[in-house]
Amino acid sequence: MFTGIIEEVGTILSHRAHEIEISASKDFLNIKSGESVSVNGACLTVVQVKESSFLVNISPETIKKTTFSELSNGDKVNLERAIRIGDRLNGHIVLGHVDCVGKVEKIIHDGTFSTWWFSFPEEFSKYLVPKGSISIDGISLTIVDIEKNLFSVAIIPATFSNTNLKYKRVGQKVNLEVDIIGKYVDRILSSYAPSKGITKEFLSQYGFI
Repeated sequence: MFTGIIEEVGTILSHRAHEIEISASKDFLNIKSGESVSVNGACLTVVQVKESSFLVNISPETIKKTTFSELSNGDKVNLERAIRIGDRLNGHIVLGHVDCVGKVEKIIHDGTFSTWWFSFPEEFSKYLVPKGSISIDGISLTIVDIEKNLFSVAIIPATFSNTNLKYKRVGQKVNLEVDIIGKYVDRILSSYAPSKGITKEFLSQYGFI
């Protein structure tokens, strides 16, 4: 489990079919083989730790669901170690299970601040709400506005400087993970009314409103 607070930006040193090597600082490399790390929002398992880098394996399912198939040597990736019980949850609950791939559609600058618009598969729209949480390449961010299959987030200078967003351009793809709480709520409510769907009458009947 992660919080979406990026610890540092690493660099892809080598990218093979199902394994990548990533450079990182000595502080971040205080990890062991078998531990989980978030790489651009995907939870991956460390298989080897070197003096200035570490290796992770990538399963076919991860390649299918993420942007990893498009990464190249030299690309910058967001890194976060798994949270420990008792740590402050400064972002939100991020599992590292990427739901889909989105794309940078527009960047609007306002001094040192900026608003970024991303497109996403429309079937995930039910999980996105204004002022709700979303993970973009592993970064915990707050949704500002939603328009059909587009949503926006506000980027503060610290987020821009300390993540790989400073290397992103319009048209590039990103990994998206929607809020896990929304997915659980949808699953629970759907089990109550699998045929008729969620209606105002249903919510009233079961005491939700």
